[in-house]
Amino acid sequence: MRIETLFLLAIVVSRPLFAPGLSSNAENNEKLPWGDSGIAAKYTGDKGIAKDPEVLFADDFEQSLSVSDLRNKWDVLINEAILRIVEGPGMKHGGERSLLMSIPKQNAPLATGVAKLLSNTQDILFMRWYMKFDSSWSVLNGSVHNGASISSNYFDQGTATPGVRADGSNKYLVNFENENSTGDSPGLMNVYIYWPEQGDRWGDHFFPSGTVLPFSDSRSGTVTFGKKFEARPDFSPQTDRWYCYEYMVRANIPGKRDGRIALWVDGTLIADFPNLRLRDVDDLEIDRFGLDLYIANNMKCENRKWHDDVVVATSYIGPMNN
Repeated sequence: MRIETLFLLAIVVSRPLFAPGLSSNAENNEKLPWGDSGIAAKYTGDKGIAKDPEVLFADDFEQSLSVSDLRNKWDVLINEAILRIVEGPGMKHGGERSLLMSIPKQNAPLATGVAKLLSNTQDILFMRWYMKFDSSWSVLNGSVHNGASISSNYFDQGTATPGVRADGSNKYLVNFENENSTGDSPGLMNVYIYWPEQGDRWGDHFFPSGTVLPFSDSRSGTVTFGKKFEARPDFSPQTDRWYCYEYMVRANIPGKRDGRIALWVDGTLIADFPNLRLRDVDDLEIDRFGLDLYIANNMKCENRKWHDDVVVATSYIGPMNN
């Protein structure tokens, strides 16, 4: 992952969360949901949501008494020795338990996380989870990935393929995460993406404001996302606070630019990236999703974040109905 030295000034969201509504600013004018209009609205506290016909996966970590129990639902555990199932005040969103990921203080790259493989691959996927960064979270420099991942053929026999360009027929990767070199810690929310029109051998970054990195001067806003793109304020979440994150990845029909990525925080649509070409072949479908944490150089302190109430579906999920 590489970031341009100079970055456009970030506008931090200061307004309250929007009421439920609809956005119709994609090239095809298809409306996107907001707020509590999704699947979760039908299930108080997410009870029974796993049985919904549009839900492909759900994990509230309540059935995991130890890290090894994660294998009952997740196919891949990355460096499981630094994963923990925790409980107690402040360490859970709902129920009694959550998943804690930690990177110790060290100067060597380290990754951890969990992932699920999809035997029934998909053209569209929504992933919702709750996450909280530790109040002391701080990364001074270097590459960081710290959110969720949705991908197609990005992993070669289980091994990631960073630095290999997406070409329309080999792979794509879409992460919803924070960029630690921008905004207040833990950094501005953005999409980190490998796609056929990426500017470098490393993935691009899409920010809600429309900034595209690298080469932002020539690639940002309507240049990449089409004439009807709507810029929204860039946003850094607060540390020591649970947020509901959700995003949608919809692969394009080969030959068309109707791919789309949308991001929600606490039910607010914070970014909508239409006009995308993710693939040129039909069989490049979504085959994996996960939660992850990677820090290339973690010399300041141990960094921790908690995860809870994961739901993956084929339509909008929305925040938990409490």
